This record gives sequence, structure tokens and C-alpha cells, in this order.
Amino acid sequence: MSERPWVLWGAELSPFALKVEALLRFTGVPFRWLPRSGGCLEAHRCHLRRARVVSGRLPVSWPRMTELDEFPLVPFLFGPEGENLYDSSAIAAWLDRHAPGAQARGAPLVPAGDPALRFAIRLVDEALDEVGLYLVHHNRWVVAARDNDAGVRLAREMRPLLGPLAPLLGRKFPARQVRRLPYLFSVAPAGTTAWDDLPARLRPPARVGFPPTHELLEQAFSELLAAVEPVLSARSYLFGDRLTLADAAVYGQLGMNRSDPSAWAWIRRDAPATAEWIARLARGDFGGRGSESGLALEDAVAPLLAWVCRTFVPLMQQNRDAYERHRASGEPRFNEAAFRRGRALYEGTLLGRPFRHVAKSFQVRVWSDLRAEWDALDAADRARLTSLLPGAHGLDRDGRAPAR
Repeated sequence: MSERPWVLWGAELSPFALKVEALLRFTGVPFRWLPRSGGCLEAHRCHLRRARVVSGRLPVSWPRMTELDEFPLVPFLFGPEGENLYDSSAIAAWLDRHAPGAQARGAPLVPAGDPALRFAIRLVDEALDEVGLYLVHHNRWVVAARDNDAGVRLAREMRPLLGPLAPLLGRKFPARQVRRLPYLFSVAPAGTTAWDDLPARLRPPARVGFPPTHELLEQAFSELLAAVEPVLSARSYLFGDRLTLADAAVYGQLGMNRSDPSAWAWIRRDAPATAEWIARLARGDFGGRGSESGLALEDAVAPLLAWVCRTFVPLMQQNRDAYERHRASGEPRFNEAAFRRGRALYEGTLLGRPFRHVAKSFQVRVWSDLRAEWDALDAADRARLTSLLPGAHGLDRDGRAPAR
């Protein structure tokens, strides 16, 4: 891996960009944020590079893309030798193999020596990427609807690329994100007047035929804080004395709300140690960078793994079943393109509450990968995990959820 700076293409509004930033800092890879820290020409060159990767005119270095995957808007990681990477979790795997001194350091982001520990870290990472995103997006545009300045901050970051048009993006961006709330699982109660003091374009929307999910999301977030706080009150990281991919995922999602005043106040009130941990990582203070021996799968993380089994596992099951039904019926569209057309929808329950959502192909790939990893574990490692994972049977390949 070249010692010349890499480019992290993205905005700090993105939890996945924050996650990749933490990974790069921890592994010691020199990098620059673009477009915010570059000039106009450099920003446009990288913007064109991303467009060429997405269109297939430039190859993806990692990961291998499947028919189930979608390119994100951000982040991308561009290397000085023509490397083009996307997907924050895949970037961690790349860094474990290619970051300067990765082998000598002996501190992988996803440790290989203990398969059960590796699986637990991967499980937390994917749960935060999928379910965590819904929670923190809701926090920004619903909980902090009246006091977040995300549009202003995005305009500032995008100025090198957009120049005098950046303030226009800053005005349009909040309305776009509010419109996307139902696609990201956040549906307001029908007929609510709770946000009548806001401009119509910033009022969290209901959706006809969709149960409200605000209470569901806020319950899930409250339970996530309650699961993480005792661990980070007692030690530096979730699984021991140094950062792993799981920590980076938690940091990226919760750290997104650090700039959303009402949401951040919630985190500081209910999880002060977690809030301090987020602030510490945001400063780049990672403390020890010890070896794999400083990590362990212990009872302390059982509440977090239980939260994963209550939220992420059943949601992935239901999404997988819905995707398979729709594919069998000939449905070609999934993800946001289908949601906008009212297609590939399904009904389910989470935390005892009903929801209606769209089948997402990339979540099928995530779930398939995790179940394959689970199937590959030996009996002893599965037994260790099962003692910490209530409802671990949901990870079995034959497990089916009652989605309709």
C-alpha cells in the first residue's frame, strides 16, 4: 500500500464516512477528505473518478460486486495507484491485508485467530450498518428536526466541488433527506401535528398504508444505548483494549448524531460514557493499538448481542423472505427504486410492533454472508456464541421469519 495519501471521498454527515475515517486513522493510512479539503480541480477529478467507477468505466479494486449490491453515494476510498474501494466493511478487510505494517502490527480490525470473536464483531458491524443507520437518520431528521444544521454543513463541505451552487444544495438537501425517511424505516403517525411549526418540506412524513414507526425506532435506539453504555463505562472498547471493526461501526453511526443537538443531548443524557468515547474517537485518540490477544468474547457484550438478535436478526430474516417471494413472482426492482414505485413491499413486525417496508437486495447479501460464516463455525465456537446470543437459531440457514 502506497505511503502517499489516499482519498476518502465523502462527507462527515455520513456515518459510513466517519466509520472509514476511524479505520484509516487507527491503521495509520495517510489520507485526505475530499471534496472538503481539496481545490476545485481536484474535487472535480475525484467526482469524475467516482462516476466512472459507478458506471463501470473504471474497475472496482475491492470488494467484488454482485447483482445484489448497490453503489453508495459515499464513501469511496481512492488510492494513489488507481485503487478504487467502496463499502465500509469491505474497506476494513482491505486494510487488514494492505495497510502499512498490517502484518507486523498484529492488530487486525477483524481478528482471525478466534472464529467466534470474529463472528461477533462482524455481526455487530453489520447490525449497526443496517439497523443503526435507520436509528441515527431518524434522530437527525425527526428527533433533531428543529435544530440540526446538516444542510449548512454539507454545503460547506461541497463548496470545492460546487462553488457558488453549494448553498443551493444546502437548502435542498434537508428536504430530500426528510422525504427519504420512510425508505429508511421512519414513518410518522398519520395526522400528527407535532411538526406543524416546521416548514412543510421539513415535516417528517407519514405514508399511506404504512404503520408509524417512530416509537419503534426510538425504543430500539434507547435499548442500543443501554446495551453499549455499561461496556464503554468499564473498558476502552467493546471487545477489549483496542478498536475493532465493531467499534468503528458503532462510532460511525452514533458519531453521526454528534452534530445534531437534540439527538446528541439524548446520547449524553442516557449514555455519558458512550458520548465521551465518541468524542475521544472523533479526536483521533485511540489509546492502545495492542495485539489480538487484548480482545475477547465475554459476557459484558451479551446485552449488545441480545439487542442485535432482537432487531437486526429478525429484520434480515423478514427482508430475505420477502425478497425471495418477490423474485419468485418476477419482480425485477428492489431497494429505493422499488420503494418509490410502491413495489417489492412487505409487512412484518419488529420489537412487537408492525411495520411495512421494501425488500432490499443488498441486505440479502449481508445476511447470506453472515449465515455462511455461522455455518462454517465448529460446534465449540457456536456453543460459545449461543450462550451470548438469545435466539441464535435465527442464524441457521433454514431459519424462516413470519414476514408476509
